[in-house]
Amino acid sequence: MTAQNSLRPRLLILCWLLLLTASLSGCTAFADRTAPQSTVFPLSDWGRSIQDLYSLVFLMSIPVFIGVEGFIVYAVVRFRRRASDELPNQVHGNTRLEVAWTVIPSIVLLIIAIPTISAIFYSDAPPASAQNVLKVTVIGHQWWWEFHYPDLGVSTANELHLPAGRTASFELKSADVIHSFWVPRMGGKVDVVPTRANHMWFTPDANAVGVYPGQCVEFCGIQHANMRLDLVVDTPSDFEAWTQRQKANAVQPTGGAEQQGAAAFMDATRGLCFSCHAIRGTEAKGTIGPDLTHVGSRRMIAAGILENTPANMQKWIQHSQDIKPGSKMGRPVGNGFQNLAVTDADAAAIAAYVFSLK
Repeated sequence: MTAQNSLRPRLLILCWLLLLTASLSGCTAFADRTAPQSTVFPLSDWGRSIQDLYSLVFLMSIPVFIGVEGFIVYAVVRFRRRASDELPNQVHGNTRLEVAWTVIPSIVLLIIAIPTISAIFYSDAPPASAQNVLKVTVIGHQWWWEFHYPDLGVSTANELHLPAGRTASFELKSADVIHSFWVPRMGGKVDVVPTRANHMWFTPDANAVGVYPGQCVEFCGIQHANMRLDLVVDTPSDFEAWTQRQKANAVQPTGGAEQQGAAAFMDATRGLCFSCHAIRGTEAKGTIGPDLTHVGSRRMIAAGILENTPANMQKWIQHSQDIKPGSKMGRPVGNGFQNLAVTDADAAAIAAYVFSLK
């Protein structure tokens, strides 16, 4: 036996070990019910309808996989070439086999098609049994998410609040290019397309109180990967309290730094904050950027890439184009934006002001 031939069994064993390791790693991830981006353990009715369909397809694929691989192994062993073999007779084909491998997949696809169509119709609109449906308008921007609750008079950005156990119906629109809205633990992806509105719905489980990350999953520009969101599932009482806080106008600043920050926020010579952002109860009426009326109460800023702290707020105000190049945050220059030319003192004061907007 040559050295090359003796090496082959070892390489084969190594490949099998690597495959086994990868499989076990996948099993570990599969078993983690707390994984924030997992779709395997959905926490809504719509998510479960999709998972049930996946489970059916997976179960049907098992006998198909076993059958195909079994035939391959049988053919390799049974018809392997031997030293004394002549070349086999060449034949055109086997009609029975060709009919079988055409009919059987067709039957399998038909069986899968019926529950697939059913799941599509189920996801089209909330069921008639759904009561007190919460309406939410979702608007995708480059690169952040805007949320409106038309029946509540509430607007927010990048942080979507829903009450557990209550059906939510979403109207999805785009302000610029194609985006795609996805919260993995709640269901599937729905495209957000300019000039039209798409729809989706789901009911967070009563025991699903918590925070679940979501994101844009349609490439929409250079900061696509940084277009994130948080879905916060509240208890009904917490959601009601959050709603009342969001309806209120911004609290007027009382501290010295906060008052200085409010003045700098409204001063065109030190920035253009008020022209892009809205703060209810003030002269800031901008619509280009997120509504900041209660930005201090949000968990994250910059569409989910920075924790909401005064230090990060100041960093975002001064260095937005370094942190998120291409974003529409900063001073407009030509067709783009550049970092705001504000002093450290003004940036710290503005950060203190907006962070106080609970």
